[in-house]
Amino acid sequence: MKTPVAIIGAGPAGLLLAHLLQRAGIESVVLESRGRDYVERRVRAGVLEHGGAQLLREAGVGDRLDREGLEHRGIYLRFNGEIHHIDFKRLANRGIFVYGQQEVVKDLIAARLASGGAILFEAEARRIDDRDAHHMSVLFTQGGDEQRLECDFIAACDGSHGIGRATMLSRNATGYEHIYPYAWLGILARTPPAADELVYAYHERGFALHSMRSPQVSRLYLQVRRDETLDGWPEERIWSELRLRLHEPSLDAGEILEIGVTPMSSYVMEPMQDGRLFLAGDSAHIVPPTGAKGMNLALADAATLAAGLIEWYGKHSSERLDRYTASCLQRVWRAEFFSAFMTQLLHRDELDGEFEHRLRLAQLKYVTSSRAASTSLAENYTGAATS
Repeated sequence: MKTPVAIIGAGPAGLLLAHLLQRAGIESVVLESRGRDYVERRVRAGVLEHGGAQLLREAGVGDRLDREGLEHRGIYLRFNGEIHHIDFKRLANRGIFVYGQQEVVKDLIAARLASGGAILFEAEARRIDDRDAHHMSVLFTQGGDEQRLECDFIAACDGSHGIGRATMLSRNATGYEHIYPYAWLGILARTPPAADELVYAYHERGFALHSMRSPQVSRLYLQVRRDETLDGWPEERIWSELRLRLHEPSLDAGEILEIGVTPMSSYVMEPMQDGRLFLAGDSAHIVPPTGAKGMNLALADAATLAAGLIEWYGKHSSERLDRYTASCLQRVWRAEFFSAFMTQLLHRDELDGEFEHRLRLAQLKYVTSSRAASTSLAENYTGAATS
């Protein structure tokens, strides 16, 4: 098999890249190790920055987002018995959209297949090879058969455990990592949202987040220990703790549709390219979900890489491709900073004492009472400061 661009991974980064290339007349093949049903159902991020939503619209895949996405003008911060609204529209002149990552993936898969583009599901990339400086290939298996996909370029958009990151590390790339001492226990529940916008809650017992996916379905999170298992969290305890930390005593205990524990970490790989191999999305960087940056960074990577490949095939210029890492990392490190800031602001380490707790309350009070501090949060959350 041959194609100009081989794309590993059918997540937001890989699918948007394939879509943008297709619109420019550049063929590609997407390899995805999972089946289509799994890819379209896995629940991940749910917040799109203003710029991420606009990118999808400009790519021609924003119709359902505009019909079904929930536009929010800000978020709530709850702490010490108080609740404060951070009005993004007033402070940064832009809001956010709540639209699940799996919905973005569905839209991109539908557009890909409608245009005749190739997605090979249940096709696991096993090895990346450079025949020479101008010829690449991916060895993959599908249906028990081993096949080779030859190409000019490879975009590894296959996540933190994929062959892309492993290959880059074997080529002496550097990974910068920070491990947080806590995790999120997350549920997707059939219960109406208790608030009109996202609620970030800091409580002496730990962090909680109330989000939503639709007017009937809510996404809720609790801070737990990093080594926590679901055995110690029966449904009754989950709802009791959510009501306490969110200060929502009447929160309905609806049917739990999905549940899981996600340890939190930050990761950045430098560089994000080697020769004609490029990384995008979670294969190159991970952010804790507190800052709502993961999907937005993946989409931005894809748009940056697409622009470079379109320039190369259209003008035979590698200028943008050569700058790919530098172009991405300025945005990535800014998002890493903001995500770490939000995480440390809202989570209580089990080793923290009363002094650290009161310092955090003081900082939250400053963030919510100072227009300058609130504006900084709004700009970073919506992407206004990094666009």
